[in-house]
Amino acid sequence: MIRVAICDDHQIVRAGFKQIFSSSDDFSVVAEAGTGREALDIARREICDVLLLDIAMPDQSGIDTLRTIRQGQPELPVLILSGYPAQQYALNLFKMGANGYLNKECEADELMTAVRTVFQGRRYVSSTVGELLAQSFDRDTNAALHTELSDREFQVFLRLARGATVSDIGVALSLSIKTVSTYRTRIMEKMGLQSNSDLTYYAMKNNLLD
Repeated sequence: MIRVAICDDHQIVRAGFKQIFSSSDDFSVVAEAGTGREALDIARREICDVLLLDIAMPDQSGIDTLRTIRQGQPELPVLILSGYPAQQYALNLFKMGANGYLNKECEADELMTAVRTVFQGRRYVSSTVGELLAQSFDRDTNAALHTELSDREFQVFLRLARGATVSDIGVALSLSIKTVSTYRTRIMEKMGLQSNSDLTYYAMKNNLLD
C-alpha cells in the first residue's frame, strides 16, 4: 500500500483527493497539510511514500517548500498538483527535483497512475508536460531562455513581466529592494534583455502569463 500525504491549503481539495484514493486499496492517506510548514513537517517525519504538493500555499510557496524538501529529504517522491498552466511552472519544477506535475483538474485514474509512477522511482510526465519538454528541445535559444533561470529568478521574472514594481516584489517575496534589483539584473543578463517591456513581451510570446 502506498502511503500518501496531501498538502493543499483548501480543505475541500484535500477531501476530494482523499475520496479518490479511498476508492482503491492501493493507497492510504496518512497525513494532510494546509501550509508549507506543515508539509515540511510531514516530509521530515518520513511518514509517507509520496507527497502531493500544491504550488500556492499561504505561508510559503510550494516552490520554496519543494526546494527545502529536496535539501533534507532528496529521495522523497513529490508530485506537484496545481491549478496553474503547465507551461508556467512545470519545466522549472522538474529542474528543482519534482517527480511529477499534474493539473488539479486531472482525471482520477491519471492521479492514481501518477502516484504509482513516482512511488516506483520514476518521473510522471503528463501528455501536456511531455509536449512542453519536446518543445523545449525544438525551440530556438531565445524561446527557452526562461528555463535557465533559478526558481527565485523565475518568480521575480513573472512578477516583473506582469508589471509589478521592485518594491511590490520585495513585499510579496519578503526580499529587500536591493535583493530584488540584483535578481532583476541577473535575469536581464541571462536572457539578454534590456527592459521590463522586453520581459513582458517575452512572457506573452511564450504563454507564461495567465
